[in-house]
Formats: sequence, structure tokens, C-alpha cells
Amino acid sequence: MANEGLRDNETLSSLKNESETLKCKLEEERAKLHDVEPFLSVFFFQQDGKVIVWDAFTTNKEHAVTMPCTWVMACAYAPSGCAIACGGLDNKCSVYPLTFDKNENMAAKKKSVAMHTNYLSACSFTNSDMQILTSSGDGTCALWDVESGQLLQSFHGHAADVLCLDLAPSETGNTFVSGGCDKKAMVWDLRSGQCIQSFETHDSDINSVRYYPSGDAFASASDDATCRLYDLRADREVAIYSKESIIFGASSVDFSLSGRLLFTGYNDYTINVWDVLKGTRVSILFGHENRVSTLRVSPDGTAFCSGSWDHTLRVAVGHQRTRPPAKFIFHSGPERPPQFIKSSATAIIHADSPC
Repeated sequence: MANEGLRDNETLSSLKNESETLKCKLEEERAKLHDVEPFLSVFFFQQDGKVIVWDAFTTNKEHAVTMPCTWVMACAYAPSGCAIACGGLDNKCSVYPLTFDKNENMAAKKKSVAMHTNYLSACSFTNSDMQILTSSGDGTCALWDVESGQLLQSFHGHAADVLCLDLAPSETGNTFVSGGCDKKAMVWDLRSGQCIQSFETHDSDINSVRYYPSGDAFASASDDATCRLYDLRADREVAIYSKESIIFGASSVDFSLSGRLLFTGYNDYTINVWDVLKGTRVSILFGHENRVSTLRVSPDGTAFCSGSWDHTLRVAVGHQRTRPPAKFIFHSGPERPPQFIKSSATAIIHADSPC
């Protein structure tokens, strides 16, 4: 009875052996899936007028665009990943579509979306590819429609150049925060164009602002060599991250995925990592050979990338999200340039000019 459904030349023993072979192959393929690193792209700009998209794992150049101005100061990825926006001393924000055809001329499909009366300092897409928020040296921020280039809302209130902005996490509402040379950090309502909160506790220019992951607070980095945390519900400053030994300005700031750690880039070539709750420094990361101009934690929290005037981008990736940054070890030797060493993947991407 057991042999009734067998084909010619088939036996129960041969089918059992074939089944075991297929199981082994299936386990091998499953193991391969666990070994694959997620794709990570790095988008950055240079002072030679080039905007470049890199593959952070292979360090291959994916896309490159030559801008009409030599100093590119702002860039942003569209939420869909299908377009990039950038601008600088040309006073414009231009949007370029990304395609898989690397031979296609991206510049030919450029769309000029925003126009300010002074340099573009920062830009960020909203929750869709259809709107983009910009800040400028003319002291204003503005919300634009990408398709038509129409100005949807303008934001006036800063008394000097606006240097940075950050949109609130989507679930917390239609607000964003900006910082500038007037030493103010201002929170705005995207719909009304009104400033709803303002903080002025820094002693110098605010170079970077970043919302806390929950959207209830934000951090700022300033030329006064401090980072500060502001609680929006309490409407006040709640923490200062500084040390007497830190005398150089802070240029960029970002939170870890959980919000427990605050990464800060400084003009003394280092990245300091702060415990947000305790207000203490937990680590210093070395490796760059000039000022750290920007840094950003990846959306999944497993990596962060820093850009510097030493013409490099450095990507550090850990095995686990909970692994503390102190595990990233600085190494230098005569055989190779300094780099971040970690257990999963590291990339040092060299550019032709300061990032």
C-alpha cells in the first residue's frame, strides 16, 4: 500500500534522501539571508559643487550631479528615495530624480523648486515627495510645492541667517524647529506659519537642531561649544551638554534610535556621545582629520555617518542597536589612515573636497 503512489525508479528510501537534501539546501539559503547586510546609501554634498550618492557598504558612487554653484550647503532625500533636493550659494533648491540608469543625465531633469534672496542653508522634504521645507540666509524658512514650485507658506521671525531646521516626527503634528545666527531656536506651525515657541539660551550661532524621537523635545548644537535639550511640554531648557575641556563649536547633532544617546560633531575633529538622561559624556570618537561638519544616524538606528572637511565620509555600523558607541574603536597605523573599527561593517568614503 505504501508503494502505490510511487513513480518508476522511485522508492521510499530515495524520496526520504531527496527530502533531507532539500531541507539542507533550504537551511543554507535561510542562513544566507541572515548574512546579507541591508542596503545603505549615503547622500552628501561638497564644496566643489558636486552632489554624490554613495553605496555605504561597497563605497561605490551611485549618482553624481554637478551643481551650478561651487558651494553646496543643503541636501535632502525624498521619502520615496526616488529624488534628491539640494542647493547652496545659488539661492535655489533644486530637485533631481534618481534612476537606475547610471548613464542618464540627471542634470537635464533638474527642477528648480524654491528661490530665496540669499543662500540656501537647509532643506527637508515633508512626509511626501510633493512638499519641501527650506531655510535661508535671508532669515526666513519656506514651504514649497515641488510640482509647481509655488510658495505655500513662509515663516518670518529670525533676526539673522537661519542655519538649520528639522521636521517633527510625523506622528507628533505639523511643526518644525529652526535655528540661526540670532542664537534662537524657534518652533513653527506649518499650517499657520506662526512661531509657537522660541528659545534663546545659547551664546552664539545655532548650527544644528534635531527633534527627540518622540517629538516632545529637541536638541541644538552651537558655536558656544554646547548642546542643549529643550522640552516642548515644559517650554524650557532642561539640559546642557558641555565640558570645560570642550572649547570648539558644535556643528551637528543627532539622537540614537531610542533617544538615550546624543551624537555631536565638533570643530576639533571629534564626535562626542552624550547620555541624554544623565547629561554626561559616555564616549569620544576620533578618526576625522578636520572639523566634523555633519552627522546622521540611520533610520533603523544601526549605523551613523559623519562628514568632514577632511574630504571623507565615515560610516560606523554595529551588530545590535543596543551596542554602545564606545564599542567603536579608533585605530591608526602607518599602514592605513585612521578609521572607525567595528564588528559589522565600516566604510570610509573619500571625496575630492570638504564635505
